[in-house]
Amino acid sequence: MPDDRSGPDARESSTEHNATPPPSVTHSNDIPAKPPCAPGDRPENWPGDGLSELLKAQQAAIEKAFSEIDLAVDECYKSACDKAPAPQNPSPAQPVRPDRPQPDQSQPNGAQPNGPQPDGTQGAGPSRPVAQEPEGMVTIDAERGPLMARAAPPKTSPPKTRLAASSGKGAGGGTGGGSGGGSGTGGVFHTRLGPIDFTESLKAGISAVRKNLMVVMIFTIASNFLVLAIPIYLFQISDRILTSRSIDTLIMLTLVIVGAVILQAVFDAIRRFILMRTAVEVAAQLGSPILSAAARASLHGSGREYQTLGDLQQVRSFLVSRTLLSFLDAPIAPVFVVAIYLIHPHLGWIVVLTAVVLLVLTLLNQRATAVPFGEANTAQSKANLHLESMSRNSQIINALAMIPEAVQIWGRDTASSLKSQVIAQDRNIVFAALSRGVRLLTQVAMLGWGAFLAIEGEITGGMVIAASIIAGRALAPIEGAIEGWNQYSQSRAAYGRITALLKASPLNFERLQLPQPEGRLDVERLLYVPQGTKRVVLNGISFALSPGDSLAIIGNSGAGKTTLGKMLVGSILPTSGNVRLDLMDLRNWDQRQFGVNIGYLPQDVQLFPGTIKANIARMRGDATDEQIYQAAKLADVHEMIATLPHGYETMVAADGTPLSGGQKQRIALARAFFGNPRMVILDEPNSNLDSAGDAALIRALEHARQQKITVATITQRPALLSGVDKILLLVNGTVALFGKRQEVLGALASRGISIEAGSFGHQLQ
Repeated sequence: MPDDRSGPDARESSTEHNATPPPSVTHSNDIPAKPPCAPGDRPENWPGDGLSELLKAQQAAIEKAFSEIDLAVDECYKSACDKAPAPQNPSPAQPVRPDRPQPDQSQPNGAQPNGPQPDGTQGAGPSRPVAQEPEGMVTIDAERGPLMARAAPPKTSPPKTRLAASSGKGAGGGTGGGSGGGSGTGGVFHTRLGPIDFTESLKAGISAVRKNLMVVMIFTIASNFLVLAIPIYLFQISDRILTSRSIDTLIMLTLVIVGAVILQAVFDAIRRFILMRTAVEVAAQLGSPILSAAARASLHGSGREYQTLGDLQQVRSFLVSRTLLSFLDAPIAPVFVVAIYLIHPHLGWIVVLTAVVLLVLTLLNQRATAVPFGEANTAQSKANLHLESMSRNSQIINALAMIPEAVQIWGRDTASSLKSQVIAQDRNIVFAALSRGVRLLTQVAMLGWGAFLAIEGEITGGMVIAASIIAGRALAPIEGAIEGWNQYSQSRAAYGRITALLKASPLNFERLQLPQPEGRLDVERLLYVPQGTKRVVLNGISFALSPGDSLAIIGNSGAGKTTLGKMLVGSILPTSGNVRLDLMDLRNWDQRQFGVNIGYLPQDVQLFPGTIKANIARMRGDATDEQIYQAAKLADVHEMIATLPHGYETMVAADGTPLSGGQKQRIALARAFFGNPRMVILDEPNSNLDSAGDAALIRALEHARQQKITVATITQRPALLSGVDKILLLVNGTVALFGKRQEVLGALASRGISIEAGSFGHQLQ
């Protein structure tokens, strides 16, 4: 057993101790160790009797040396213990100084192997005394309670801090790791996956869009200026080439304009490429945060939070749409207006007046279509929820011939959405037609008034044509914005929902990393009233479980058992009151750390598409085969899995095919026990089990008891009551009875209540 003594004297003594092995240690081939004498001092003949005599002569010196070492070590140990401050909460096991350790050569440093020991206990590394440690050293051991600060011996340089989680191993040498999924039983800290800040992810996505839009804007400006090549070409042909009849000028001008047109097409393609990649980057930046935040928010919502991924798709579509290009072209429109004004002020004012009229039409269009588009989106969301429900319950719908009714429910919301969309699109089409008509009338006005000015000799014919083309280019962005206003309004609303979801997510708030829990559960005055109702589901629920306790929660249907089970795992937050794991409220635990240290088997068992192995491992890619096997053995489902054609590699569909209901429940039970959790909540774990499954479940609960796992089982069957420590009876959301199993059963029997029928609450008056 390794010694924790430290300091210069202790290290010198340890060096001397290691340099001179005790005489009782022999080599594996049973040849005695050679005496420490020089080769020149050996006698010519070296018989065995001479060797024995020489060893006896050295025995006294060796024993004297070890006595001196022991005295020095005792003095150092006593001095260190005297200087250490007395702990305020001393451990029940008082530290004692062991004799000289005899390390096991099969384990490094004398460590005991993990796993079951011959005496039936679970090995968790060396059992060493609490010794004085240098300043800066932190030894974490969950079995000894809270951490205690110890004073350091003088003139001792602090070694590196020892944190079991740093190397991914528990104090017992197990491969538990920071994720809480191993077999080490030491009090290790959970390792963070990384900082979670959805607001930063949102800022990163917005920053990427802004940077790329700045580059796109540069190409947009260049592309719009190159568009002037065509009106300039027409102007030069009309006013110079036709009058001068110069072929060389025509050829050179044509080559320049062709180059400008090609360059403009290249710039336009480049900006589209950049916008497409911007949309992909936004999806990559925000996809995972949105899904994570939606999964967390769905606990207290209606499931619509997952549709925020559709909002992300809407934003992506807008980033690559023609509407965004029209918005980017709009800032260049004043430049074209100035160019027209330079040709002739009258033509410039015509364009300005038209632009004002188009802007008024844009605002009217926005007001007229905002409400119908909002109603259409709301109704479509409801229709999508019904569609998802039909997908989950396809077997029931077909078995009970409910297809017409299901389609009718979906069709009602879809029809409402389509009706609102038709109203909104009709109004949008009207305003788009008005804007197009205004723009065409502007072209007529430009040509007619330009011709009048040309007759008056104020401008030339080429200027009239050039001004007409430039006016069309100046007004095109406004017309495009009107036509794409629906897409813009939907994208803006989608972005608002994404922002609200990410900023309000509780995952943004980082929690303190605590030592791995032991399994103490405290429930204090729980009150739960569902939102939107006045019905009290749970009222004043209070009880406590020590680490390793097993509890059966019984009661009639509707007594609040499942609701209480969901509160114990944090799926539902109470209206008031607290649920504490190891004295810490569940809301203050780090979500990841809490999740890997508990197990949960819901009443409605759902498996993920994938292999049985992946489902047991909670879809974690870092799970080892040993951890999966241990969970299957702990849940007593290994033999059942072995009977399947492909064993652990059997593929499971979304509806659980090819597994039966009982097999699904047993696989979910193994998933609940994966990762050596310290608390497991089982909601009707035997509702689909046969007699063999019931027997396996009872064995699994016994395994959990041996592992000191706190288990709360919600059941309606009396068979499971024989294997629990305590029983809690719920009646109408309140605790009717709670205590040790025999006491509660005796109280029920004294009132003439039979538990064999599986129903308890209605008999308690």
